[in-house]
Amino acid sequence: MSDSEDLADLRTGANYQFGSGAGRALFPPDEPVTIRRSSGGRPRQVIAGDVDDTPGSSEGDRIVTYGTDGRVTLGELGARRIREAFADPAHRVVVGEESEPFVRDGRNAFAKFVTAADDGIRPGDEVLVVDGDDALFAAGRAELSGAEALAFDSGVAVKVRHGIADGGE
Repeated sequence: MSDSEDLADLRTGANYQFGSGAGRALFPPDEPVTIRRSSGGRPRQVIAGDVDDTPGSSEGDRIVTYGTDGRVTLGELGARRIREAFADPAHRVVVGEESEPFVRDGRNAFAKFVTAADDGIRPGDEVLVVDGDDALFAAGRAELSGAEALAFDSGVAVKVRHGIADGGE
């Protein structure tokens, strides 16, 4: 498959996973991307821009990683693009300010600190962890539904995959 065919498939998958418009938000048609592939030729990572793929070269800005299950996990750039493309509360788990330094450092977001969450979140969904002002702290996998994250007083609400450093908002 060519990169353009793979990008069309990735856009379709992103629209299915996140909702209509996610594919164009993650992979704008006018932006060059680099698709890194597995040894079998399957897309593995999508990086913004034309990136040198030689060993030891810079990583670039990872938009997503494409899993063997057909779903994507968000890199920092992908999380920012989803946040911009979908209005609050879509795909978001809101935590209190006491969690900010820990979540930004890549630690999990616990249910007792959740102050709001998208009702549509299901366990296993890729979500954004934000504060009440929609500042992005992290991206990760929901361990609880949105309603459970609000109702529970203990347990991990979001298994953080990627904390997002302060600044760059």
